[in-house]
Amino acid sequence: MASPTPRPAIVFITGAVVTAASWDNWKTFFVGEGYTCYAPDWPHKEAPAAELRRQHPHSPIAQNGLADVLQVYTEFIAQLPAKPIVIGHSFGGLIVQLLLQQDAAVAGVAIESAPPLGVVVANWSLVRSVLPMLGLFSSLKTTFLPTFAQWQYAIANGLALADQRKYYDQLAAPESKKTIRGALSLGARVDFGRPHAPLLFLAGGADRIMPAALNRANHRRYQHAESVTDFEELPGRCHAMLGQATWRKDAALILRWLASHAVESK
Repeated sequence: MASPTPRPAIVFITGAVVTAASWDNWKTFFVGEGYTCYAPDWPHKEAPAAELRRQHPHSPIAQNGLADVLQVYTEFIAQLPAKPIVIGHSFGGLIVQLLLQQDAAVAGVAIESAPPLGVVVANWSLVRSVLPMLGLFSSLKTTFLPTFAQWQYAIANGLALADQRKYYDQLAAPESKKTIRGALSLGARVDFGRPHAPLLFLAGGADRIMPAALNRANHRRYQHAESVTDFEELPGRCHAMLGQATWRKDAALILRWLASHAVESK
């Protein structure tokens, strides 16, 4: 009897202004389902969030660009024995889409994803949330760190105050304005007519910074008829979806989606 095909590994891709610790519970969940899981750190973001905040605004994180972050994942994936599944949140969802363009993964999940170049919607909460991160009138040599008030509005809206504070203390980290601006550059371009591995978009119904309408517009841009591109909006999820009380339900949804598309190592 032939041996069963091994499950591919999962590489979790972190978003901006947080650390890879945002994936800790998700890694435990998927390891429990038989997956080998990784969550590589962005450059200069290996330390706990509190330590990284002490380095702001003169953190070496300010040196990062989109290409530097993408390179972390392309190089990490290259040393794996087989193509993995890639699951990314927020800016990490953009990285997922860029990795699928490189044919570097067997499947991708973009959770509350930042969009590739050219995908836009008219939305005031998006503008209010993202504009400070771009730092248009400040030096690129310094980092951006969301204030707690910005965190409450753009990321953790709808959560209890104690949870908002807990997640800020545990996860909030300085970010490179160069990296954020990279989402508006040619480095963030996607060929939407190109064949790609199965791709699932998950949007948060209460997300202010990457609203569901933006994720839906991103999904609709994909045009290759023979490639799987799915979309689901999850009611009540803010941008802190990974840590909301519903996170296990959302992780289980992804698990079922992977099974439904028989994702295997290649």
